[in-house]
Amino acid sequence: MSWRSEHIWIELIAGSRKISNFCWAFILFLGSLGFLLVGTSSYLGRNLISFFPSHPIIFFSQGIVMSFYGLAGLFISSYLWCTILWNVGSGYDRFDRKEGVMCIFRWGFPGKNRRIFRRFFLKDIQSIRIEVKESIYVRHVLYMDIRGRGAIPLTRIDENLTPREIEQKATELAYFLRVPIEIF
Repeated sequence: MSWRSEHIWIELIAGSRKISNFCWAFILFLGSLGFLLVGTSSYLGRNLISFFPSHPIIFFSQGIVMSFYGLAGLFISSYLWCTILWNVGSGYDRFDRKEGVMCIFRWGFPGKNRRIFRRFFLKDIQSIRIEVKESIYVRHVLYMDIRGRGAIPLTRIDENLTPREIEQKATELAYFLRVPIEIF
């Protein structure tokens, strides 16, 4: 999602609050809770999940492993829920031709660096670069080359844009900033 005027371009960046993250956190929570209940059932010697017929498992070896996987899953699930709650990765990119500055803002994890804010001068932007990375699947990444700072990614890792969408986004941004486009 973006907003543009003659002198300002603001691109809103979606963070961790996506349907897929909610689904994965919920599925992981339920699965790890099931593992933990089965491990605890084997320790107590009675069935804690009464709506499923179960075969007793031995606590030493199977029950301990099930409990361990359940606890590990709960920790990972709580991490996912925290990233969703804090909306890690959300923010905006703001390009202002009138003031000649570009601002990048992202929310991070709580602590000293919760707010990540970077400011660059538009005159230091050398180009907009499209990079095609081929591995198991093809991924297109949009970068901005800044003099003395290197390349800054403008698209998310999990943002799967089609070649046409990434080219259109790069063309519009390069036209707005009046810089060339490079393709690697």
